Amino acid sequence: MSSLCIERRGLLPGGRIVRAFTVGVLSPGALAAIVMSSAVYAADNDDAPDVYFTMGVHNDFGCQPASKCLPQRQAGDPSDPQYPEYWISDWTMFRVFQNYANNPPPYTNPPATLSPQDYTVSYGTTYYDSTYRPADGDGEGAMMEHYHKYCLPIFPIENNEYSCSFVSLGNKAYFLTYPEDRPADMPECCLFSPQNHPPRRDFIKHLPYSANRSALLNGSVQAYALTLQGPEPILFGYAFNKALSPDAATGEWYRHPQSFYFSGDSQTAKAPIVSQNYTSFRKQWPQAADTWDKVGQMCTAQPLPKCQLFTYQEQQDNKALQAVPAKRGAGVWSDLKAPRLRPSGD
Repeated sequence: MSSLCIERRGLLPGGRIVRAFTVGVLSPGALAAIVMSSAVYAADNDDAPDVYFTMGVHNDFGCQPASKCLPQRQAGDPSDPQYPEYWISDWTMFRVFQNYANNPPPYTNPPATLSPQDYTVSYGTTYYDSTYRPADGDGEGAMMEHYHKYCLPIFPIENNEYSCSFVSLGNKAYFLTYPEDRPADMPECCLFSPQNHPPRRDFIKHLPYSANRSALLNGSVQAYALTLQGPEPILFGYAFNKALSPDAATGEWYRHPQSFYFSGDSQTAKAPIVSQNYTSFRKQWPQAADTWDKVGQMCTAQPLPKCQLFTYQEQQDNKALQAVPAKRGAGVWSDLKAPRLRPSGD
C-alpha cells in the first residue's frame, strides 16, 4: 500500500507516501498523526488536506502531466498484469528488522533468504471491489486492508500490537480501530485522506519494472519497485507471479499478486522493510457487512476527526512537538517529491 506531517502531502503503502508529516506503499496500495487526548483528533489548524503523493496509484497529486507518473516500459519487459475486478486475499506480513540490506524483497513466504530471527510475523486480509460506487458519488472503487492484532508499521508508533483497518471508499480513505485492543486516545474512526482512492485494476503501470528484483526468486515473479530519495531511501514495490495459475474460486487463469513490499518506520516502529505476502488470493465478492458498512457504523463523529498517526508517539510520551530530526528513518515521507523518484533494484 501504501504507506508515508508537518506540511501535509506525501506515498503510503498499499500505498503509501506523504509529503508532509514526518512518513509509505505502496500499497498497492497505504498508505498514511495522532495525539494524546480527544482534542488531538480535532481538525488541524491549517486548512491543507491530507493528500499524499502516491505516484498516481491513489490520486493524481504530483502527476501533472500524467506521463510524469507513468514510467516507460522497455523492449523485452513483460506485459503489465492487472487485478481482477473484485477479489479477497489473506496475507502474511513480515516486519524485517535486520539482515535486509543484502537480502532485499520480494521474499518467499516465509523469507528463504532470512532467518526467523530477522523478522516478526503477523496476518491480515485485503478486500477489493473496483465496481463499487459510494452513495455520495465521490469517486469509485472500494478497498479494505485489515491488519489483525498488528497494525501497519509505517507510523512512528512503538507498540503496533492492535488491529486496524484502512478503508478507501471512492476518493475518501478512513482509518478504523477496534475496542478489544484500541490504543489509548485513538478514535474508532478518523479521516485518513479525502483523496486516496483504491488502486485501479491497472495500477502497476505507475511503478517501474525491476529486472533485477524479478530475478531474485528464481525468475518466478514480475517485480516492480521504485525508491524515493530522502534522508534514507524509501522503497515501494509490488510483485506478481510470472506464471498464470487458476483462481481458487472461479478457476480463471491469470497472474496472481505475490507480495507488496515497502519501507516502514525504521526508528520507532523498527520496521525498515515490510512485506505482505498474499495467500489464498481469489476472485470473490467482499461482503459489505464485513467491510464497507463498517465506515457507516464507526465513522459517526461530527465533524469526523482527521487522522494524526504520525505524531501519536510524541504525544503519548508527553513531549512537545519538535522540529523534524536530521535522521528520520525509512518510513518518513515528508520531503519527497515526484522528481526525486527513480526505479528501484536495477
